[in-house]
Amino acid sequence: MGNTLGLAPMGTLPRRSHRREEPLPNPGSFDELHRLCKDVFPAQMEGVKLVVNKVLSSHFQVAHTVHMSALGLPGYHLHTAYAGDWQLSPTETQQAKFLTWQFDGEYRGDDYTATLTLGNPDLIGESVIMVAHFLQSITHRLVLGGELVYHRRPGEEGAILTLAGKYSAVHWVATLNVGSGGAHASYYHKANEQVQVGVEFEANTRLQDTTFSFGYHLTLPQADMVFRGLVDSNWCVGAVLEKKMRPLPVTLALGAFLNHWRNRFHCGFSITVG
Repeated sequence: MGNTLGLAPMGTLPRRSHRREEPLPNPGSFDELHRLCKDVFPAQMEGVKLVVNKVLSSHFQVAHTVHMSALGLPGYHLHTAYAGDWQLSPTETQQAKFLTWQFDGEYRGDDYTATLTLGNPDLIGESVIMVAHFLQSITHRLVLGGELVYHRRPGEEGAILTLAGKYSAVHWVATLNVGSGGAHASYYHKANEQVQVGVEFEANTRLQDTTFSFGYHLTLPQADMVFRGLVDSNWCVGAVLEKKMRPLPVTLALGAFLNHWRNRFHCGFSITVG
């Protein structure tokens, strides 16, 4: 009896399953790197503020802000923004004694974001402030990028480079910025749907100053209320309570802040429409 070599038909051979990899997400803008942690902390409030937001179309929106304070002159701020494939948002700020201009351009690819900002460009006086950002998604959890700040005016010119990275897990996000001007690290943790906490560390090499801050965010969905609080290494404590006045598109906010080290206290009240 001879040996018989049998070959299986081509249709019966096992097939390898080709798993299609999911494309990397867009990393967002550079200013949003610490956004989750920043949103936990209450915003500083002083005086009375009225904010009116108006969406004119799916791409164009306008915001009016009026602020009255005992520490300074009243001010009015007009912000217009266009959101599309390219986002251009010239901003004009008018107050009692100064006028500033800022031009922003942002391009978002499939897995990267590039941003360019020009502040107070003056061709005659040869002065300008330019800020360039770039972020790239390395994996679905890791984002790397950098920031370049360049300023020029008569008799002075300089640039600062900062490197950045962010790692996102299921319930927490860690972010780090390191450059010649200092470092900024943040950690955000979502305990549940109602409780969020955040920790920030900032170091400024020029001022030789470091700050450590802890913030918490408490949501009360049944009451349409949000409570934010903070405490930091400068002996500052503060809290802001927000209340949505449904069904009206109005949000009321009341905040108070106390600096024990400098013995300073201030409070504020704001109304946001839209």
